[in-house]
Amino acid sequence: MRLITYEDDHRSGSRAGVLLGAGVAPLEGLGAPSSSVRGLLEALDPAGLAELGEQAAAATELIPLAGLRLHAPVPDPQKIICLGLNYRDHAAETGQPIPTAPMWFAKFANSLRGGGEDVILPREHAEHVDYEAELAIVIGRPAHRVEASEALDHVAGAMAFNDLSARDLQFQNPLWTSGKAIDTFAPCGPSLVTLDEIPDLQALGLRTRIDGELVQEGSTADQIFGVAETVAWLSRTMTLLPGDIIATGTPAGVGASKGRFLHDGETVEVEVDGIGAVSNPIRVE
Repeated sequence: MRLITYEDDHRSGSRAGVLLGAGVAPLEGLGAPSSSVRGLLEALDPAGLAELGEQAAAATELIPLAGLRLHAPVPDPQKIICLGLNYRDHAAETGQPIPTAPMWFAKFANSLRGGGEDVILPREHAEHVDYEAELAIVIGRPAHRVEASEALDHVAGAMAFNDLSARDLQFQNPLWTSGKAIDTFAPCGPSLVTLDEIPDLQALGLRTRIDGELVQEGSTADQIFGVAETVAWLSRTMTLLPGDIIATGTPAGVGASKGRFLHDGETVEVEVDGIGAVSNPIRVE
């Protein structure tokens, strides 16, 4: 199942639905226990989600996707946790040692954007904004001190994520967050793909394109800390809750390694195999 959050011109406010090709089945028309993706994850276990997916597949009245504005699939997470230096080739291109434990920093809901929504570069830092193609997972069941062997039971699904970074700000502060948590700097989506549709989270190609040009490519097979290990490790530090987003790091090929930053008027796209692509126009404030 592919869950989205969207807006249209016929009703104020955002709502959630199930993406079915070129159409959307609204959650309220399916008798869902919540009208939001996060609320749905809080209310339903994997079996309940699967049943909802079957109901959506049988829906006969769909809203055309072409007339909708997509937001981040989960626009209201309690936490957005991002891993740094989680690919060996990326650590090498930055000249950093291989981490011995997951290195993480935070973003916040102000950074979230959906596919097609503008990314706004702060004018003071517009010359040093970088892209980072990432796989992000979303928690479906609370996770506290879980083992890696059971960690994926707590994951609802995954989506493409662009960990945009103002490099000049990022490296002014060893905590990194100041260059990461900027408004609009976390495009993700286009949908949250439930885990039953993803055969192996550790075998997914991911790439970045700028105006159609391939500038970054890698595979989640090369992560230092896989998804299950990351969820287990983080759950020993904090309780992970339904809707929480974990972005799992980027492979080599970021713009800073070759002096290729984003510019006004370009379009940046991050794609993950089998999950989809999130594409966003770049605008300077």
